[in-house]
Amino acid sequence: MTAPLALDPARTALVLVDLMDRILALPLEPHKGTEVLAAGQELAAAFRSVGALVVLVRVERPGVAEQPPGSALAAGLRHEGDLEIVKRTIGAFQGTELDERLREHGVTTLVFGGIATNLGVESTARAAGDLGYDLVFVEDAMAAFTAAEHEASVRLDFPRLGTVVSVGQVRFTAEPGSDQ
Repeated sequence: MTAPLALDPARTALVLVDLMDRILALPLEPHKGTEVLAAGQELAAAFRSVGALVVLVRVERPGVAEQPPGSALAAGLRHEGDLEIVKRTIGAFQGTELDERLREHGVTTLVFGGIATNLGVESTARAAGDLGYDLVFVEDAMAAFTAAEHEASVRLDFPRLGTVVSVGQVRFTAEPGSDQ
Protein backbone atom coordinates (compact mmCIF):
# COMPACT_ATOMS: atom_id res chain seq x y z
CA MET A 1 0.00 0.00 0.00
CA THR A 2 1.04 3.55 -0.59
CA ALA A 3 1.48 6.70 1.49
CA PRO A 4 -1.57 8.88 2.25
CA LEU A 5 -3.25 10.33 -0.81
CA ALA A 6 -4.13 13.98 -1.25
CA LEU A 7 -7.47 13.91 -3.04
CA ASP A 8 -9.21 16.99 -4.43
CA PRO A 9 -12.72 16.95 -2.90
CA ALA A 10 -14.11 18.93 -5.86
CA ARG A 11 -13.07 16.19 -8.31
CA THR A 12 -13.37 13.05 -6.18
CA ALA A 13 -16.35 10.84 -5.33
CA LEU A 14 -16.67 7.96 -2.92
CA VAL A 15 -18.47 4.97 -4.47
CA LEU A 16 -19.82 2.43 -1.98
CA VAL A 17 -21.22 -0.70 -3.61
CA ASP A 18 -24.06 -2.88 -2.27
CA LEU A 19 -24.03 -1.93 1.41
CA MET A 20 -27.47 -3.44 1.92
CA ASP A 21 -28.56 -5.49 4.93
CA ARG A 22 -29.09 -8.72 2.96
CA ILE A 23 -25.56 -8.49 1.53
CA LEU A 24 -23.88 -7.24 4.71
CA ALA A 25 -25.29 -10.28 6.54
CA LEU A 26 -23.58 -12.78 4.22
CA PRO A 27 -20.45 -14.64 5.37
CA LEU A 28 -17.72 -12.32 4.06
CA GLU A 29 -13.92 -12.32 4.20
CA PRO A 30 -11.45 -10.97 5.19
CA HIS A 31 -13.69 -8.28 6.70
CA LYS A 32 -17.17 -8.87 8.12
CA GLY A 33 -20.11 -6.95 6.72
CA THR A 34 -20.33 -4.86 9.89
CA GLU A 35 -16.66 -3.88 9.48
CA VAL A 36 -17.15 -2.94 5.83
CA LEU A 37 -20.20 -0.86 6.74
CA ALA A 38 -18.32 0.93 9.54
CA ALA A 39 -15.41 1.70 7.21
CA GLY A 40 -17.82 2.92 4.54
CA GLN A 41 -19.61 5.16 7.03
CA GLU A 42 -16.26 6.59 8.20
CA LEU A 43 -15.23 7.33 4.62
CA ALA A 44 -18.63 8.81 3.76
CA ALA A 45 -18.47 11.14 6.77
CA ALA A 46 -14.99 12.30 5.74
CA PHE A 47 -16.10 12.91 2.15
CA ARG A 48 -19.22 14.79 3.21
CA SER A 49 -17.20 16.95 5.63
CA VAL A 50 -15.18 18.38 2.73
CA GLY A 51 -18.09 18.62 0.31
CA ALA A 52 -17.05 15.63 -1.81
CA LEU A 53 -19.72 13.53 -3.50
CA VAL A 54 -20.84 10.24 -1.94
CA VAL A 55 -22.34 7.68 -4.32
CA LEU A 56 -24.28 4.78 -2.83
CA VAL A 57 -24.91 1.90 -5.21
CA ARG A 58 -27.44 -0.83 -4.54
CA VAL A 59 -28.60 -3.73 -6.64
CA GLU A 60 -32.13 -4.69 -7.57
CA ARG A 61 -33.01 -8.02 -9.13
CA PRO A 62 -34.52 -7.43 -12.56
CA GLY A 63 -37.87 -8.94 -13.51
CA VAL A 64 -39.25 -9.51 -10.02
CA ALA A 65 -42.34 -7.83 -8.57
CA GLU A 66 -40.76 -7.32 -5.15
CA GLN A 67 -37.15 -7.14 -4.00
CA PRO A 68 -36.00 -9.51 -1.22
CA PRO A 69 -36.05 -8.21 2.37
CA GLY A 70 -32.93 -6.20 3.18
CA SER A 71 -32.60 -4.74 -0.31
CA ALA A 72 -32.51 -1.10 0.79
CA LEU A 73 -29.28 0.63 1.75
CA ALA A 74 -28.19 -0.03 5.33
CA ALA A 75 -30.01 2.22 7.79
CA GLY A 76 -28.36 5.59 8.29
CA LEU A 77 -25.99 5.22 5.35
CA ARG A 78 -27.66 7.68 2.98
CA HIS A 79 -27.53 11.39 3.82
CA GLU A 80 -28.96 14.41 2.07
CA GLY A 81 -26.85 15.26 -0.96
CA ASP A 82 -25.70 11.69 -1.58
CA LEU A 83 -26.32 10.14 -4.97
CA GLU A 84 -28.10 6.76 -4.92
CA ILE A 85 -27.68 4.55 -7.98
CA VAL A 86 -29.76 1.43 -8.54
CA LYS A 87 -28.04 -1.17 -10.70
CA ARG A 88 -29.47 -4.32 -12.22
CA THR A 89 -26.16 -5.80 -13.37
CA ILE A 90 -22.92 -6.63 -11.53
CA GLY A 91 -21.39 -3.21 -12.27
CA ALA A 92 -22.94 0.18 -11.57
CA PHE A 93 -22.36 1.89 -14.94
CA GLN A 94 -24.33 -0.36 -17.30
CA GLY A 95 -27.89 0.90 -17.74
CA THR A 96 -27.63 3.67 -15.11
CA GLU A 97 -26.99 7.40 -15.16
CA LEU A 98 -23.85 7.06 -13.00
CA ASP A 99 -21.34 8.33 -15.59
CA GLU A 100 -23.51 11.33 -16.51
CA ARG A 101 -24.10 12.26 -12.88
CA LEU A 102 -20.39 12.02 -12.00
CA ARG A 103 -19.46 14.21 -14.98
CA GLU A 104 -22.12 16.78 -13.98
CA HIS A 105 -20.28 17.05 -10.64
CA GLY A 106 -16.85 17.37 -12.33
CA VAL A 107 -15.63 14.11 -10.82
CA THR A 108 -12.43 12.60 -12.25
CA THR A 109 -11.36 10.30 -9.39
CA LEU A 110 -13.38 7.51 -7.80
CA VAL A 111 -12.63 5.98 -4.40
CA PHE A 112 -14.15 2.51 -3.97
CA GLY A 113 -15.46 0.40 -1.11
CA GLY A 114 -18.21 -2.19 -0.80
CA ILE A 115 -19.19 -5.76 -1.46
CA ALA A 116 -18.13 -7.93 -3.16
CA THR A 117 -14.56 -6.88 -3.86
CA ASN A 118 -14.20 -9.10 -6.92
CA LEU A 119 -17.73 -8.66 -8.25
CA GLY A 120 -19.69 -5.41 -7.83
CA VAL A 121 -16.67 -3.31 -6.82
CA GLU A 122 -14.30 -4.66 -9.47
CA SER A 123 -16.89 -4.65 -12.26
CA THR A 124 -17.80 -1.04 -11.51
CA ALA A 125 -14.13 -0.04 -11.26
CA ARG A 126 -13.19 -1.70 -14.56
CA ALA A 127 -15.97 0.20 -16.36
CA ALA A 128 -14.88 3.42 -14.62
CA GLY A 129 -11.31 2.88 -15.78
CA ASP A 130 -12.53 2.35 -19.35
CA LEU A 131 -14.40 5.67 -19.04
CA GLY A 132 -11.21 7.48 -18.00
CA TYR A 133 -11.66 7.89 -14.26
CA ASP A 134 -8.69 7.65 -11.89
CA LEU A 135 -9.29 4.85 -9.39
CA VAL A 136 -8.55 4.38 -5.69
CA PHE A 137 -9.43 1.21 -3.79
CA VAL A 138 -9.86 1.21 -0.01
CA GLU A 139 -8.89 -2.36 0.90
CA ASP A 140 -10.33 -2.38 4.42
CA ALA A 141 -13.66 -0.94 3.21
CA MET A 142 -14.50 -3.98 1.09
CA ALA A 143 -14.94 -7.74 1.38
CA ALA A 144 -15.70 -10.79 -0.76
CA PHE A 145 -17.17 -14.24 -0.22
CA THR A 146 -13.69 -15.67 0.40
CA ALA A 147 -10.42 -14.11 1.49
CA ALA A 148 -8.77 -15.52 -1.66
CA GLU A 149 -11.21 -13.69 -3.95
CA HIS A 150 -10.68 -10.44 -2.04
CA GLU A 151 -6.89 -10.81 -2.07
CA ALA A 152 -6.79 -11.61 -5.80
CA SER A 153 -8.57 -8.34 -6.59
CA VAL A 154 -6.64 -6.24 -4.06
CA ARG A 155 -3.18 -7.66 -4.75
CA LEU A 156 -3.34 -8.59 -8.44
CA ASP A 157 -6.03 -6.60 -10.26
CA PHE A 158 -6.52 -3.31 -8.43
CA PRO A 159 -2.85 -2.22 -8.51
CA ARG A 160 -3.04 -2.48 -12.31
CA LEU A 161 -6.15 -0.29 -12.39
CA GLY A 162 -5.38 2.32 -9.74
CA THR A 163 -4.08 2.84 -6.21
CA VAL A 164 -4.80 0.59 -3.23
CA VAL A 165 -5.00 2.26 0.20
CA SER A 166 -6.50 1.78 3.65
CA VAL A 167 -9.16 3.97 5.24
CA GLY A 168 -6.48 5.81 7.23
CA GLN A 169 -4.62 6.81 4.06
CA VAL A 170 -7.49 8.75 2.48
CA ARG A 171 -6.82 12.50 2.80
CA PHE A 172 -7.94 15.62 0.98
CA THR A 173 -6.15 18.67 -0.36
CA ALA A 174 -6.58 21.85 1.67
CA GLU A 175 -8.63 23.69 -0.91
CA PRO A 176 -11.34 22.21 -3.14
CA GLY A 177 -10.26 22.51 -6.77
CA SER A 178 -6.54 22.87 -6.00
CA ASP A 179 -3.95 20.61 -7.59
CA GLN A 180 -2.73 17.60 -5.65
